[in-house]
Amino acid sequence: MARREVMGNCPVCGEGMEITRLHCHYCDTTLEGHFALCKFCQLSREQRKFVEVFIASRGNIKEVERTLGISYPTVRSRLDQVIAALGYTVDKDDGVETEAEEMAERRREILSRLDRGEITPEEALQKLKEQR
Repeated sequence: MARREVMGNCPVCGEGMEITRLHCHYCDTTLEGHFALCKFCQLSREQRKFVEVFIASRGNIKEVERTLGISYPTVRSRLDQVIAALGYTVDKDDGVETEAEEMAERRREILSRLDRGEITPEEALQKLKEQR
């Protein structure tokens, strides 16, 4: 029997779902009642995939970037979304350090694209000038 993934949120209204029946296929025991889903079940499929990659990478953001093919600011943004979805407060810095980090990451991304041959040297130079 193919197993389906539990939906954490209602596909109609978006509210959280609850489980009302549990069954053991091994001993044929069934429990009925109102059971809450774990916090991780309430994450979207994309958020769960991100968490899986993040954990497999032992929290190494560079490894997450490489595995998912996304930039540092995108990793940080997705991590913040997961933190918020789990019900925790996402503390925002004063923005100064974050802006500098994001600018450095955008430069690295441009240079990586140049290195992979996705853009020409002229395009890279133009994009780097736009960053100022």
